[in-house]
Amino acid sequence: MPTFLINRNVAKDLLNMPDVIRVVEDAFRAWAQDRGNMPAKAYLVVEKGDFRAMPAALPGAAGMKWVSVHPNNPSQGLPTVMAVLIYNDPETGYPLAVMDATEITAYRTGATAAIASKYLARQDSHSLGIIGAGRQAYTQILAHAEVFDLRLIKVFDCSRAAIERLIKSFPSYPLKECSLEEAIASDIVCTLTPSRVPLVKKEWVIPGTHINAIGADAEEKEELEPSILREAIVVVDDLSQASAAGEINVPITRGLFTIDEVYATLGEIIGGEKQGRADGKVVTVFDSTGVAIADIAIAKLIYDKAKQAGSYMSVDLV
Repeated sequence: MPTFLINRNVAKDLLNMPDVIRVVEDAFRAWAQDRGNMPAKAYLVVEKGDFRAMPAALPGAAGMKWVSVHPNNPSQGLPTVMAVLIYNDPETGYPLAVMDATEITAYRTGATAAIASKYLARQDSHSLGIIGAGRQAYTQILAHAEVFDLRLIKVFDCSRAAIERLIKSFPSYPLKECSLEEAIASDIVCTLTPSRVPLVKKEWVIPGTHINAIGADAEEKEELEPSILREAIVVVDDLSQASAAGEINVPITRGLFTIDEVYATLGEIIGGEKQGRADGKVVTVFDSTGVAIADIAIAKLIYDKAKQAGSYMSVDLV
């Protein structure tokens, strides 16, 4: 039986955001209904960055993503985040595919945030604030544009060049360069930075805002003032990951927030166990650390398309 070898370009060609949003939402629903299995993410810290092993299984799919996060990579012409995913037959363990997962990571993070916004943002949300104009900003815009009628996308980054690249990449989208405070004054805000010092001030957040806190994905990282969390409805993708390495990890460590103050997981809301937004004035926060069940759902999508086409590179590994 052949094992498909799927590089980044092929993975990107086989992905489209509507399909990704659909399978990721289904994966969260299955996981919440105990039809998925995801052990804790394992971290391996090295001098210049870290590696993360992320295994998961869903009905008819299993595998593991090995992802690296090296913040200094752009200076060497490499992405900050790179990943490889092994996709297996859950019945036999046979490796069905080895695929680049850099695009999978970007697409699943954008899709997950847009799904969170679907349930937690106001339905009449029309403005999107992007804090950090790196690679993740692209899929956040693509995903949210599928769910909301975006009339203004406000972008802030310390790098003017990054903002210009992002705006040029979306010529038909309503992107505008803004100050940090202006970008935060949006219906939906996505924070996409590696900051270890809170960037988002409580007084800048307007009532009814939904925030996708995405950049804090390791210990000691945080983008929001803890006082925002104390007064918001906080939802996480995975409670153990978020408390150890998500937006809530620093406030918990400092005694400024507790696990008991987390309202729900995204899966509980998608599955109907908990209600999403019910108040137009409350601030909601989604703490996104990235979960492997979403990666595996997208890997299955890619594999099924590649198998149907039958024209991609393969090798007999076993």
